[in-house]
Amino acid sequence: MTIDLYYVPGSAPCRAVLLTAKALNLNLNLKIVDLHHGEHLKPEFLKLNPQHTVPTLVDDGLSIWESRAIITYLVNKYAKGSSLYPEEPRARALVDQRLYFDIGTLYQRFGDYFYPQVFGGAPADKEKFAKIEDALQLLDKFLDGQKYVAGPNLTVADLSLIASVSSFEATDIDFKKYPNIKRWYETVKSTAPGYQEANEKGLDAFKALVSSMLKK
Repeated sequence: MTIDLYYVPGSAPCRAVLLTAKALNLNLNLKIVDLHHGEHLKPEFLKLNPQHTVPTLVDDGLSIWESRAIITYLVNKYAKGSSLYPEEPRARALVDQRLYFDIGTLYQRFGDYFYPQVFGGAPADKEKFAKIEDALQLLDKFLDGQKYVAGPNLTVADLSLIASVSSFEATDIDFKKYPNIKRWYETVKSTAPGYQEANEKGLDAFKALVSSMLKK
């Protein structure tokens, strides 16, 4: 059965799904969505996802969006019992907490600060920048004494967070001044299966987009 992924290569949430698929050795049928020309607003896409967002996954008639929901679904269906998303309640709760921290705090603050500058020409907001630094300090604290963000094993929380954190490379935010994050970043880059193809290629596309938008 074909698993379709509607995505944009530079998107951090999309890259998180690609990283998870690589870790699970799943082949996805990749379908690029041209947001610039409104493909996400066409009736056929709205039928799949009324929120018209990427990534959107379609698997055996199930259409699901929100990257953190997608990556946990993929493990639950195709690698049940995997340490990528542990079944033991305490271990899973910690992974879930890190995922919610990513979407609700770290990546949200990143978007609030950076995207208005890139896509709206807004000036940098010092208060929003301070909130990002607060989130990075929290992440650095989570990693204190930990190889990975939710314990000794690579999990989907690492794959989601590294897609977010790596996006900071396109900005003026220096996440590498946080020693635990810097160590973790290099660890995940070297241990996540297919990292270069699943994340770095898309990250390069994101950097190129940012550069072109800021020149306008």
